[in-house]
Amino acid sequence: MSQLTMEQAKALLATTTTQQHLFEHAIGVSAAMGAMARHFGEDPAYWEAVGYLHDYDYEQFPEEHLRHTADELRAAGVEDEAAIRAILAHGYGGCTDVEPLTPMEKSLFTVDELTGLVGATARMRPGRLSDLEVSSVKKKFKDKKFAAKIKRELIQQGCDMLGMPLEEVIGLCIEGMRAHMEELGLAPVQA
Repeated sequence: MSQLTMEQAKALLATTTTQQHLFEHAIGVSAAMGAMARHFGEDPAYWEAVGYLHDYDYEQFPEEHLRHTADELRAAGVEDEAAIRAILAHGYGGCTDVEPLTPMEKSLFTVDELTGLVGATARMRPGRLSDLEVSSVKKKFKDKKFAAKIKRELIQQGCDMLGMPLEEVIGLCIEGMRAHMEELGLAPVQA
C-alpha cells in the first residue's frame, strides 16, 4: 500500500474541483497540516498531501460532503486507507460519524475551520500573514460576528481532542500558512 503523495493529491483534486477559493483552502489546510506534522514528529509531506485532498468531493457534492469520498478515492486508485480515514474524520459530527483518533485525524479536524479564521484575520491587515500574531486570531475567535460561518466550537473541540491549547494550534497554523502566503493571496499589501 502506497502512501498518498502531494503529486497524487493535486492530480486528484484537479479532477473534481474548479473553484479558486477551494484550491486556496486546500493549500491553507495542507500548509497547516505540515506544521502540525512537524509538531508531532511526523512526515510533513504526507500530512500536507492528506490536507490538500481533504475536500475532494466538496464541489461536486456540497450537500453530501464526504458521503461518496471513500469509494471515489479507492476507484481513483488511492490505496492509502489511513489517508481516506483522516479525510472522512475531518467531517466528524457533521457529515460523518468517523471519530478522529490519530494525531493526523485530530489535526485535520481542527485546522479545517481554523485555517479559514487565520486567513480571514490576515485579510484585515496590511501585513496579511507576514506579521499576523496569535493574539489577533484569538481576538477574532472570540468575536462571533467576525467570519460568522466559521464553527469555533469545532476548532475548540479539535484542540481539546489534541490536548493542546488553542493558542498553540493557532501559532502552528500561522507558521505553516506563512510559508505559502503568496499562493494563498495573503502576502503583504504593497503600498
